Amino acid sequence: MSRRSDWRHYIPRVFATLLTLLGVFCAIEAIGSAFRSGLRPLRDVLDAVLIPNNGNLAYAAVVFLLAAAIARRKRVAWRIILWVTCVQLALAVVAFVVVAASPGTFTNAQGERVHRGTLFAQTSAAVVVAGAILAVLILGRREFYALVRHASFRRAVLVTLGLLGLGVLLGWGLVAIFPGTLGGGAGTRLLYSASRVLGGTVRFTSRDLGDAPGPVNLILGLFGAIAILVGFSTLLSSQRAEATLPLSDEERIRGLLAKTGERDSLGYFATRRDKSAIFSPSGKAAVTYRVVNGVSLASADPIGDPEAWGPAVEAWLDQARAYAWVPASMGASEEGAIAYQRAGLKVVELGDEAILHANKFTLDGRDMRPVRQAVNRLERADYTVRVSRHDDLSPEAMAEAVKQANEWRDTESERGFSMALGRLGDPSDGQCVLVEAFDGHGSRKAMLSLSPWGRTGLSLDLMRRDPYAENGTMELMVSELMRATPRLGVNRVSLNFAVFRSVFEQGSRIGAGPLLRAWRQVLVFLSRWWQLESLYRSNMKYQPEWVPRYLCLGERRVLLKVGLASAIAEGFLSWPPGHKPTPLGAGGPVGAVVGTGLVAGTAAGAAGAAGAAAADTLARRRRSQPHRRRRPWRRWLATPRLGPSRNGYGARSWRRCAPTGSSRIR
Repeated sequence: MSRRSDWRHYIPRVFATLLTLLGVFCAIEAIGSAFRSGLRPLRDVLDAVLIPNNGNLAYAAVVFLLAAAIARRKRVAWRIILWVTCVQLALAVVAFVVVAASPGTFTNAQGERVHRGTLFAQTSAAVVVAGAILAVLILGRREFYALVRHASFRRAVLVTLGLLGLGVLLGWGLVAIFPGTLGGGAGTRLLYSASRVLGGTVRFTSRDLGDAPGPVNLILGLFGAIAILVGFSTLLSSQRAEATLPLSDEERIRGLLAKTGERDSLGYFATRRDKSAIFSPSGKAAVTYRVVNGVSLASADPIGDPEAWGPAVEAWLDQARAYAWVPASMGASEEGAIAYQRAGLKVVELGDEAILHANKFTLDGRDMRPVRQAVNRLERADYTVRVSRHDDLSPEAMAEAVKQANEWRDTESERGFSMALGRLGDPSDGQCVLVEAFDGHGSRKAMLSLSPWGRTGLSLDLMRRDPYAENGTMELMVSELMRATPRLGVNRVSLNFAVFRSVFEQGSRIGAGPLLRAWRQVLVFLSRWWQLESLYRSNMKYQPEWVPRYLCLGERRVLLKVGLASAIAEGFLSWPPGHKPTPLGAGGPVGAVVGTGLVAGTAAGAAGAAGAAAADTLARRRRSQPHRRRRPWRRWLATPRLGPSRNGYGARSWRRCAPTGSSRIR
């Protein structure tokens, strides 16, 4: 039997749906009861036969959180529902025995007489339903394997108690101002506030003393809902991973780039030190990623031998499933998207990358007229351009370039994740190329920094300009860079990435459909805040080759969550709020280039000196790092065995699925 045909595979989805419907019902009843209406008959049936419910916002919040955790297959949520079902079954059995052994009629909580036959049918149905739910939960226990944060229970208890206490105090003041029909003194109002904040599950005051107004009770329930919501969020929160790239992993990645770096223009950005890496069992391929907002966000294609991409992607997906992270890869090429699709991910076209070829680039022709005019105008204004490898610049010149790059940044934070290094001037990036534009007085007016794309290519990393620089400075620098490609040994250059490039191009053509035109208008409107259309137009003038890039994700329904995580990773959103950006050149310890010639330029004879200097840099960095005592990873063995995959991806079963040293668990 295949994994997808096993009925137990759908147990989490079914329970999540049922809990979501129950949460909606409880929320509607809570809001309706505040305005003297309700759904009490239906509530009584559900309470007696199916599952306990309460018309309170706090209870609805708990149910929604459990539904979300069950949908993500978290084991702690399964345990909560299992214990609740066991208690429900025990109470149903006791009620069934009492009803069966007692003749006559019974009286309910409202003082109404209920016939014995009616109660017998209700208790029988409750026993059958609770028993069936318990059996399904036990049979499907292997479907719930995702872990939560370490010591989350202790944190959740402290957070919940603190917020409940604050809610009771605030509610006490609110009831004192709007008591309604509630009698008694301050102590009675305090107890009433506590009972309502706790959802009415425990009543500390007599019903004869009256009640506060309905809207006040709604607000008190909201206080409890907030406390329970935050507490359960703490309990059910996914494991976090520290995104750092240790020296050993950086060395391995650079070694893989030395062999296969020509395949992907974004490959060198895998050496960012705010990413983590997970390798295939053979060590011939790796996926670099960062966990952001519960999303394991990989960047571009896997690194290394394409034949080993599959095992590396499987290892990454297994890790994501074990910790309930949403897997996604941003900016994959067509070859990488195929590898992710084979592992079970969905593929969505994200945009296009602009690539210039040295043997085809020219300023001649009608299409290049705007660029040619801009270049001629800047040359008449005595603008000059210097193109050099980072290694060829003096430390003083590089330090001045880093300083001006930080001054010219027009955003509060340094942006970039999948297509930027964020460490201009790092000694390990000596083969990067810096393009600088100077005015007639020798003042630097703009700069471009490009990372190696294998041995014969460059990929744009950073673009900065003085706000008072002449228009056309970027065109001048790009043209001079392409003119210098023979000296640099470069035959292709990757420029900016244009998101939804095909929409801008096709949506403006005659005969475009109404949906395409509407989508283009939306993107044009969003371009007021983000560089969407401007990036497309700034690249289009060079007549580049457009190469598509893709977004790969587990399910399309998590597209919004993945988009939010991507915005945070790229720096468009700051999370947590108030986070201060790290300036260029201060992004952590100095990296080390392994002496393997991975990005060696065409300058023959420099490989030996570069390798010796890199080895010396590596040795100094290792000596400067304090020795860290490595503790045994006891949580590895506690990881439950993974069950069948929800989408077919990462179906391989493994026990030791905790992140490696490159993503240490907090």
